[in-house]
Amino acid sequence: MSLSKGFEVEIYTGTPTGEIIGFSDRIVADLNGFVREPDARNVEYTTAPLNRYEQLLCELVRPRQTLRNYLTTLGDYTLIPGSTLSSGDTGRFYRSDPHNPYHAYIEDSYHTNVVTASIHINVGLADPELLMQACRLIRLEAPLYLALTASSPFLDNQATGYHSTRWHLFPQTPSHVPLFTSHQHHIDWMEAQLAAGTMHNVRHLWNSVRPNGDRRPYCLNRLELRICDLVINPLHLLAVTALLEARLLQMLADLSLDPLKISQLPTANRADDLVKLAMANEQAVARQSLDATVHHWLDGRAITAKHWIQDLYETLWPVAHQHGFSCFLTPIRTILEQGNEAQRWLALHEQGRTVREILAIAIQTAAEQDQHLAEELCLPCMA
Repeated sequence: MSLSKGFEVEIYTGTPTGEIIGFSDRIVADLNGFVREPDARNVEYTTAPLNRYEQLLCELVRPRQTLRNYLTTLGDYTLIPGSTLSSGDTGRFYRSDPHNPYHAYIEDSYHTNVVTASIHINVGLADPELLMQACRLIRLEAPLYLALTASSPFLDNQATGYHSTRWHLFPQTPSHVPLFTSHQHHIDWMEAQLAAGTMHNVRHLWNSVRPNGDRRPYCLNRLELRICDLVINPLHLLAVTALLEARLLQMLADLSLDPLKISQLPTANRADDLVKLAMANEQAVARQSLDATVHHWLDGRAITAKHWIQDLYETLWPVAHQHGFSCFLTPIRTILEQGNEAQRWLALHEQGRTVREILAIAIQTAAEQDQHLAEELCLPCMA
């Protein structure tokens, strides 16, 4: 058994020296498969739901190669890693579609706090009640996925003091989202938010994890993990996805794995306390990622995000092995040993490198990595 998986990838465009420049209106007009974001400086592509990791790898890399090639026709431009406007400019919103009223609402409400680049990981789950349980479990563990993927330590050419500046600044909307006890609870809550105006539309649910589908909130078929910063290394992204899939397969094999049922927090306020615990963990991880001290949903004990992930990895590797994708899970160990992208960038910064120099290195590394994967793996697997 395996679950279908797909990605929504947001990425910045600009120069090889790290200046972020917007081309999304031209990209969307000239290339198939790309959609614009409200600000022109980043663009999005999605991958179709697939079960096999080998195919997912190619679907991640191929659009980026197409986009890089296209950008060279416009000048000396490329793709820029990172999840915030690392080299600026946060002082201005560059509208990609000046006549779009929803984009106007986004700019007026949130300004450049939402001009970020991230990865949304979608995993297929057709049963709505199992999907709600999966959302409960993964929402409590979402900070761990942010800890693995943090890649936004800079903003406007400065270190911010956060490993994920994106998640620290991102306006979670609505401000309080409960743990949904059932599909009907989710439907009732969504309808109430839309009626009250706290959500502009059904897409305006911006938190770490949400149920998604073709007719929200009524027809749902997948879990969407939204908390991750942009993971530019495709093999690292697949490892994070493998960790998520293994956890969901473990839950499907053991339906007692539900924080609302087995958490040892007091029963009377458990649901609200778990939400508060998750939000506090998210902010702790936004600041210190893998080194953050967080609190486990099972019993509230303090643990570092890194050690919690190590525990999960050891528990889930046999699950991934049983289902034939453990080789894609193993790069989690590399991230834990060598640090996530934010930690590696900050180490360079502490050695005296400027933000632009660090971005230039990351840009070159990402281009070489994608080229190597495209040549060595994608052509055979697409044949």
